[in-house]
Amino acid sequence: MLNNRPSPSPSAGYAQESTPASSHIDEAVAHSQDHAHSEGGGHGGHSHDHSHAGASTKRLGWALTVTGAVVVAELVGAFWSGSLSLAADAGHMVVDASGLVIALIAAHLTRLPRDDKRTWGWARSEVLAAALQAGMLLIICAIVAWEGAWRLLSPPEVEAGPMLLVGIIGLASNVVSLAILAGGRDANLNMKAAFLEVANDALGSVAVIVAAGAEWAFGWTRADAIASLLIAALMAPRALTLLRRSVAILMEQAPANVDVTELRAHMLNVDGVLNVHDLHVAAVSSHLVTVTAHVTVSEHADGPSRDRIVHQLGECACHHFPIAHSTFQLECPQHREHEHIEH
Repeated sequence: MLNNRPSPSPSAGYAQESTPASSHIDEAVAHSQDHAHSEGGGHGGHSHDHSHAGASTKRLGWALTVTGAVVVAELVGAFWSGSLSLAADAGHMVVDASGLVIALIAAHLTRLPRDDKRTWGWARSEVLAAALQAGMLLIICAIVAWEGAWRLLSPPEVEAGPMLLVGIIGLASNVVSLAILAGGRDANLNMKAAFLEVANDALGSVAVIVAAGAEWAFGWTRADAIASLLIAALMAPRALTLLRRSVAILMEQAPANVDVTELRAHMLNVDGVLNVHDLHVAAVSSHLVTVTAHVTVSEHADGPSRDRIVHQLGECACHHFPIAHSTFQLECPQHREHEHIEH
C-alpha cells in the first residue's frame, strides 16, 4: 500500500511524493482484510484455501475413478449396440474425464505458494480449467447434434438390450459421482464445472435409458437420434453459461455481485473523500474479488486523517461488498492533472 502524501512546495504549491504507508495505515488495511478473510476467503487465508483445495482434490480423484470406469463400459456398449446416444454420452463422459483431470491439476496448482513472479499464485488456474472444460463440451455438442440430425433422417438399426443395460450402469455411476462431488460443488468455479458436467452425464444416461426403452418396447427407431439431440441440448446451455462466467473473470469484468456505482457512492460517503476515480473491481478467481482506486482528499489532510480514510474505505469494501483485497491511493486534487492513465 502506498499513500501519496502531498507536501508544500514553494514553486508549485504542492509536491506529489510516494512514500510507504504509516504503521497506522498498515494496521487499518490488515484489519479490513482480516474481516474479509473471516467473511469467506481473503487473499491471505492460505490454510483455509488449502484445506478446501485438498478436499476438492480428493473428491475429484474419486469422481475421476468412477467416470473412467463408466467411459470404458459406455464405449464398449456403443460399439456393441450401434447406439449414437450411448456414444454421445460416452463422448460426453470422455470430455468429463479429461475435464476432471484438468480440474485435478488446477486444484493442485491453486495450492502452490505465491512468489515474486506470480504474485497471485496460481489462483486463475481454476478459471482456465473451467473455460477449457466448457469449450470441450461445446465441441462435443456440435458433433453430436450434427450426427443426430443425420440419424434422425435415416435411422440405423440399434440393439436396445445392450444400450439399456449400459445406460442403467452409467446412471448408477453418475449418481455415485454426484454424491462424491456434491459437498464441494460451491468451493470454486472449477468444482462447479465438474459437478455440472457429471449432472449432465446423469441426464444423458436417463435419455439413453428412455430411448432404449422406446426402441425395445415400440420399435421406434428414431428414439436413439432424438435422445442424442436431447443430450446435446442439455449440455450446450450449461457449457455456454460456464464459458461466459470464466471469460468474464479472465477479461476482469466487475463481478455480478458487486455494483461498482454503489461501491463508488459508498466510498464518496466517507468523510474527507472528495472524489474517486480510476476505480477497478475484478476477480482473480471465483472467490477472490479485488478493488483498486485513486481517492482524492484535501491537500491539507494530515497523516491521522489519511489513516482514518484508508481504514474506513477498507472496512466499507469488505463489509458492504464481497471484496477480499483492497488497495487505495490517496492523492491531493492537483495530482490528477499529472496522471497518465491509458483509459
